Amino acid sequence: MPPSPDITQWPALTLRGLTLSPPLLIAPMAGFTHSAFRRLLAEFGGYGALFTEMLAAKPLLVEHFASSPFVRRRPEEGAVIYQLLAPESDRLPEIVARLRQVEPAGLDLNCGCPAPDARLVGGGAHLCRDAERLRRVLSTLRAEFAGPFTVKIRLGFRADAGWEERFLANLRLYEECGVDAVTLHPRFAEERLKRPVLWKRWAWAAAHTRLPVIANGDITGPETLAAHPDAFRGVAGIMMGRQAIVQPWRCAYWNQPAWRPADPAAVWDRLRAYIEDDFSPAKAFLRLRDFTFWYARNFRFGHTLHAAAQHAPDLPTLRTRALAFLQTAPAWDKQPSFSGL
Repeated sequence: MPPSPDITQWPALTLRGLTLSPPLLIAPMAGFTHSAFRRLLAEFGGYGALFTEMLAAKPLLVEHFASSPFVRRRPEEGAVIYQLLAPESDRLPEIVARLRQVEPAGLDLNCGCPAPDARLVGGGAHLCRDAERLRRVLSTLRAEFAGPFTVKIRLGFRADAGWEERFLANLRLYEECGVDAVTLHPRFAEERLKRPVLWKRWAWAAAHTRLPVIANGDITGPETLAAHPDAFRGVAGIMMGRQAIVQPWRCAYWNQPAWRPADPAAVWDRLRAYIEDDFSPAKAFLRLRDFTFWYARNFRFGHTLHAAAQHAPDLPTLRTRALAFLQTAPAWDKQPSFSGL
């Protein structure tokens, strides 16, 4: 039987004593899953765990954790798993020792990011092309961290001959090195997000490993699971990405796709206040403008909000323009689009 679209009915996912109930996670998303955004998500709830943004490992040796908007963890956030971009193993014992200060609920190794910055250092998806280096990183993290240890992956590189064999060999390597679960985003590293995920690859991966497989990519809610039931056979959990930016309340109202907050302006303005708490004015402006790009997709005429935000010169102007739109009871879009505005 395929799993129920109602993820609240799925069995809890337990990883080394960390119980994820429901097994619904918020993905690590560059530019978004900082502590201010996690603080907003926590107000709605409904998730099993949150992830940090991808954190380059070596800079953590000098990061000021108490003030870092990326590393700091507020108690209300609940379980927070810290994702690392760690292309080498040499400084990992020191890095993990420092991270114990913030008591991470788990660690996640990014083995899927295809971005140029990850490529330049041989991390992310490129780490999966070097089995020996990957083994050293996995083994070191497992030896240094006793809590839940997960890996986020893609399918590999479409251009590589024998990519399926390499993918399956890496799955065996994760098992051997003590990884507790894998999150699969079933696209190739060369592909952009606008190309659909390869739906059948979640069930395929789950059939080839004893590790729990968490599905990530193009998942907007129960309607996705209902439309592709066979894709989720054997899957142990769901990880939501951009939909959680568009609708921070989505996890809490997983089974109510039509639910909308009575005051969308208040949601936007709370995040604005939280971001201002953590970032300098210039950086707060950029973070909030990026959020507004996605939040605008909730509305039938969201392009108006998007354009107003994109052309705002500073944070006060951005706030004035955003609230001017959001406080007029804008018409909601029945299904937010992820294509270009």
